[in-house]
Amino acid sequence: MLHILSRVGLLLALLGGLLAGPAQGQTSGSQFGFQYGSVAKIVQGTDTLGMPWAGGLNAPQFSSIDFNGDGQPDLYAFDRQTSRSYTFLSVAAAGGTGRHWQYAPEYEWAFPTDLSGWALLRDYDCDGRADLFTFASGGDIRVFRNVPDAAGHPSFVLANNQLTFPIYNGYISNLNIGAYNLPCIQDVNGDGRLDILTYDFVGSTVIELYLNASTGSCGGITSFTQATNYWGQVVACADCASYQLQGAAACSPQRIQHSTGHNVLLLDLNGDGKLDLLDGRDNCPQLTRLLNSGTSNTDAVIAAAGASSAFPSAAAPVNVPVFPAPYSFDANFDGVPDLVVSPNMADNSLDRVSMRHSVPLYLNTATSAGAVPSFSLSSDGFLQNDMLDASEGSMPAFGDLDGDGLTDMLVGNQGDLVNGYYRASLYYYRNVGTAHRPVFQLVTEDYLGLAATAALTPGVKFESLRPALVDLNRDGALDLVYSAYNGTTLNLNYILNTASSGQAASFSAARASYFQLPGLTGNLVVSSLEGDTPCFFDVDNDGYVDLLLGTNALQPSGGSLRYFRNQGAGSLGNLANAFVLADGDYGQLLNNGSRPAFLAPAVADFDGDGQPDLLTLDGKGTVSLYSNFRSQGPKFIARNELFYNSFSGLYEPARLGQGYVLRFAAAAADLNQDGTPELYVGTQTGGIISFMPRNRTVLATRTAAAVSLALSIYPNPAGQAATTETAQPTRLRLFDLAGRQVLSDMTLTRTHHLDLRALAPGLYVVQATAADGTATSQRLAVE
Repeated sequence: MLHILSRVGLLLALLGGLLAGPAQGQTSGSQFGFQYGSVAKIVQGTDTLGMPWAGGLNAPQFSSIDFNGDGQPDLYAFDRQTSRSYTFLSVAAAGGTGRHWQYAPEYEWAFPTDLSGWALLRDYDCDGRADLFTFASGGDIRVFRNVPDAAGHPSFVLANNQLTFPIYNGYISNLNIGAYNLPCIQDVNGDGRLDILTYDFVGSTVIELYLNASTGSCGGITSFTQATNYWGQVVACADCASYQLQGAAACSPQRIQHSTGHNVLLLDLNGDGKLDLLDGRDNCPQLTRLLNSGTSNTDAVIAAAGASSAFPSAAAPVNVPVFPAPYSFDANFDGVPDLVVSPNMADNSLDRVSMRHSVPLYLNTATSAGAVPSFSLSSDGFLQNDMLDASEGSMPAFGDLDGDGLTDMLVGNQGDLVNGYYRASLYYYRNVGTAHRPVFQLVTEDYLGLAATAALTPGVKFESLRPALVDLNRDGALDLVYSAYNGTTLNLNYILNTASSGQAASFSAARASYFQLPGLTGNLVVSSLEGDTPCFFDVDNDGYVDLLLGTNALQPSGGSLRYFRNQGAGSLGNLANAFVLADGDYGQLLNNGSRPAFLAPAVADFDGDGQPDLLTLDGKGTVSLYSNFRSQGPKFIARNELFYNSFSGLYEPARLGQGYVLRFAAAAADLNQDGTPELYVGTQTGGIISFMPRNRTVLATRTAAAVSLALSIYPNPAGQAATTETAQPTRLRLFDLAGRQVLSDMTLTRTHHLDLRALAPGLYVVQATAADGTATSQRLAVE
C-alpha cells in the first residue's frame, strides 16, 4: 500500500500542473518558431496515410544513404521541380513484422540549400558514408563530402566545385554533362572507383564514359579521363525510342518531338555479367532498354536486337508521360534492388500532366540481389500514395462544414489532368475523429462539382483554385471564397452558405458570384495573372472581416499584398462590392529587395502574445512572419529564421524548396482544440506540411528548472516513436497515469529516442533529470 501511495505521490509531483495546459515542445531559448509535427491523421479510402503531412512529390530523384547509423539503407529524395530535399528512414514496422519508410525531416537540414537540377548520393571515398554529387551552373558537376558533425549527423562539405578531365597537351576541360541530363555515377569498369556515364552536353545524342583516374584503392574525385565519347556505339535520333545502333540504319531527318535530355542507369538486365542501359528521354513516356552485347562494360556495343521500348514488359511498359528517370534500390526491404521511375521535369507549366500517382514502383521478383532482375509493377505512386497529394499547387482551408463541431479541411490545387482535361478542383476531407484527435477522411476530390462544371465549357481554363472559409454576411455560418483563373483573368468568387449556424453547410455552385474589388480611384482591380491568394481578417478591428490579397497583378505595384477594407453594415446586402482597396501595397513587402511573386498570406496569433501575426509565403519558398502586424509601420519588418533545426538547435529559414514561380500557401488551424494554432503549408508538389509552434509566449511562465533544461518532445501526440531533446545531458523516465515507470533511458545525453510500440494509447509523463538533479517533466500523448 505504501508503495502504491509513493508512486501516486511521485506522479502528482511530476504533473505539477501539466494537466492544466497543452503539451508543447520547448527550445533552449525563448524565441518563437515552428517545427515539423502533426496532430491529425488522414484516411483515403480504407488507407490511413503513413506520412500524410510530408508535402507531396512531383519529380523526385532517389538515392540510398544510412542517415542514423543503424546499418539500414535509408532514402534521400531530391525533387527537381522544387529543389527540395526529402529524407526518409527505414524503420521496423509495429510488431516487428517487416519495415516501412518513415518521413524524417530532421535530416533535411544536413543538405545544402542551393541544390538544383539534380542530386545523387554516392560514396566516392569508401568511408561508408554517401557523398553528394550535384548539378553546378552551366552543367558542371560539384561534389560534397559527407563529414559527420559532432553529434554524428551527416553534414555535406564542398569538396570539388567542378570535376575535370585532361583533353590534350596538358589542357584540362570541365566535365560538363549539360543542364538537363541526369548522369549515371557508379563503378563501370570494376576497379572500385566511381565513374560517370552521361549523354554529351552539346546535343545529347551520344553517350560519354568518364573513368575515375584518382589514385588510391578507392580513388576519389580528383581525376577523370574520357574513355569514350561513343559508348555502346549509340546515337540518339530525334524521335522517342529511335536510335542509330550497330547494324541499324542512320537517323533519318524527322520532326523533333522532344528537347534534349536523357536520364541513364546501368544495370545487368540479362545476367551476362555486363552492364546494360536504361534510357529515359525528355517528353517521351517510355523507358528504353539497351542491352550491351560488347566485350565489356567499357567496350560496349548496343545492337538493334537489344533495344526495346516495351520495358519491363510488353504487357506493362513504363509509361511516365514526361522524361522518365530510373532509380535502382531496395524499395520493399527484401534485400533485392527494385526499380522506381519518376518524371524528371523542371516544371509542368507546358506539359500540364498529372503529378499524382506519377512515381511507379516495379518490384524485383528475383530471389537474390545477384540474380537476373524481373520487374513487375507494384504501385503507381511510390511514397506519394502515403501522402496527401493533390497533384500540384495545393492550398488548405479549414472550417466545420458538416456541423458536428469538428474542423474539416478543403484543399484546392493548381490543377490536375483528369480525363484529358487539366483543371483545378477542391478536395473535401471530413473530420471523423474527436475534438482532440482529428482524423480527416477524404469524401470527394471535386467538392461542389466545380471541376466537373468547368469541364463543360471547352477551351476555358479552370486553374489555380485557392479557397478560404469565412463568414461574409455575419450570419454565423461559414461561406466559401475561392480564386480561380480562366486563362485570361482571375476572379475572386464566393458562395454564400444558406444553412443556419451550427448546421451542415449548404452551398450551391450555381449561386456563385465574385467580388468587384473597386480600387482607390473607383476602377476595378482585376488580375490577369493566376495565383492570387485571399486571406480574410478584421484588420481595422471594426467587427467586419477585411480582405488581404496576395496578388501577381502588375498594377499598381506588382507582386504585393493588397488590403481591401470591408465597408461594414451597409455592404451586407451587396457583398460583391463590400471590399474597397485601402492600400495597394500593404506593408511594402519585399524579398531581398524584390517584389514577392505568388504571395500567399495567413493571419493568426502564432506566437501566443495575444496579437495577430501576418505570415506570408512567396514563389521563392520564403516564409516571413510579421509579428503583431497591426502595430507595425508602413513598411513591415519580417523575421525569416522561423524553423527549428534540430541538428544545430537554431532557427533557420524554411526549407520548402526554391525557385521563382513555385506555388505555396499557408493556413492556421487549431485542429486538436488545445488553444494553440498549428501552421499548415500547401506546397508546389501538391501536398501539405504540418508544423507545430515552439516557445509560444503563453508558455513563458515555466519553472527555472524547466527553462534551464528546455525539454522538447516531438512528435506529440506520438505514434510508434518520439524524440526528446534537452539543453543539457539528462536521464529520461516515462510514467503512466498510475505513477508506474513504463520506460527509462539512464544514459546522460541531450537526445533520447523513445520506442513507444509497447505502450497502450494514452497520456504519459516524461521526466528528464540532469546530472546535478535538476528535473523537469512534460506530458506525452501516445496514440
